Amino acid sequence: MKLDNIIAKRPNKTIYRDGDRVIKMFGQGFSKADILNEALNHSRVEETGLPIPHIHEVTVIDGCWAIVIDYIPGRTLQQIMDEDPDGFDGHLERFVDLQLEVLSKRAPLLNRLDEKMDRKIKEADLDPTTRYDLHTRLAAMEMHGKVCHGDFNPSNIIITPEGKPYILDWSHATQGNASADAARTYLLFCLAGDREKADKYLHTYCRRADSPMQYIQQWLPIVAASQSVKAKSEERELLLSWVNVVDYE
Repeated sequence: MKLDNIIAKRPNKTIYRDGDRVIKMFGQGFSKADILNEALNHSRVEETGLPIPHIHEVTVIDGCWAIVIDYIPGRTLQQIMDEDPDGFDGHLERFVDLQLEVLSKRAPLLNRLDEKMDRKIKEADLDPTTRYDLHTRLAAMEMHGKVCHGDFNPSNIIITPEGKPYILDWSHATQGNASADAARTYLLFCLAGDREKADKYLHTYCRRADSPMQYIQQWLPIVAASQSVKAKSEERELLLSWVNVVDYE
């Protein structure tokens, strides 16, 4: 495998293109268990028939773990949105439709979203009373078995030159409640610094999913707390500000 064509670089992670394959190489800080779990998540989601790149192998290159998947040519939906601001509403509709397609699937061997969130809340930098309230709220929520992406944002969608979408990055995939995944996407728009687009996303999702906005809002403190654990310091402050954004019932 050739490692001379870098197409993306992130902290402790470098993505190379080698012909029709992509090599996602992890730094030394990643545990073997996390990498194998990401590959397993990807494989289980592949079996649902969703439009995602096929995974080919998990290997070690120069002492670093790597996952090899299909290379998908095209532009991210985020790039398309940025280049066509006047068409944002239409692109957002497509984005939400793709998310609803994901949420329509079942993959019963994926990890449970509620169990993951419960662990994260225990680790969150919050006082015991707030953590107790969050655990109580989480326990009261309905626990479905829908495929949840966990990081569904326009940068994780590639649109090919033929117009076909592919959904990337399944490292956070779980099975659970669709509204929790929508709450996560809403917070991602907020973290990107555009509250107007975040609100437009929320309204669009609720309309397309025929879901009450209040139900997604009930998930916001839970999702924000769980996502704050490994967030960057500037993101953690914003996420923790959402923990009490909805009054507890």
